[in-house]
Amino acid sequence: MKTEWDYTVLADAYLKRPDYADAAIDAMVSIAGASKGERFCDVGAGVAHLTLMLAARGMDVVAVEPNDAMRANGIKRTLDLGNVAWHEGTGEATGQADQAFDMVTFGSSFNVCDRQQALKETARILKPRGWFACMWNHRNLDDPIQARIEAIIKERVPGYAYGTRREDQSAAIDASGLFGAVVHLDARVTHQQSIEECLEAWRSHATLQRQAGAAFPEVISAIEDYLQSLGSASIQIPYSTNIWMARLK
Repeated sequence: MKTEWDYTVLADAYLKRPDYADAAIDAMVSIAGASKGERFCDVGAGVAHLTLMLAARGMDVVAVEPNDAMRANGIKRTLDLGNVAWHEGTGEATGQADQAFDMVTFGSSFNVCDRQQALKETARILKPRGWFACMWNHRNLDDPIQARIEAIIKERVPGYAYGTRREDQSAAIDASGLFGAVVHLDARVTHQQSIEECLEAWRSHATLQRQAGAAFPEVISAIEDYLQSLGSASIQIPYSTNIWMARLK
């Protein structure tokens, strides 16, 4: 299934992306009052980062992913799990039945959907009073290493911006008129990467690639020079897992 943004060439690199903070996922599950065996639909499941965390907490997870390569990696990672099933679909058209799920989650995928259409689709497949949640891992830009990388990018890509993925999602959720009060959660998580893994992550950074255009190789080269100058085989990258969740009216 084709979407506006094709992540096929990024599928393997996404295997090395950080997981979400356990504390944030636990808080989300607790607020939703979810118990083992409840049905979750993980939309834009990618290579199964969030799917695996939900399955480990005993949820019955339907993972929906439009990209064939991403979905293939996710299927491999969850092959031995009896409580995970995969389907092709998008946030706007999941292909799932009406009122089938206790919770619908978007792990780093809500920003690549038409958010209002995705919320309407979420409301359709949720059980009465079911829950919606979207989340992202945001790098801590106050960290000295991340601050320097950010400066390298903005020196070469004027006006560089992260789009809706770093925005407060409350207004978009409220605008749908479908959900109650929005709850925001955040928790820190640290991800260790080798220098080469970190560079691979930047090479697979679709937002940067789109905005940098012809300057993209220069940006990656400058980041590589900086990381190599640190004289370390790996670095610790601090993230904050940010979740916005709301209950269907």
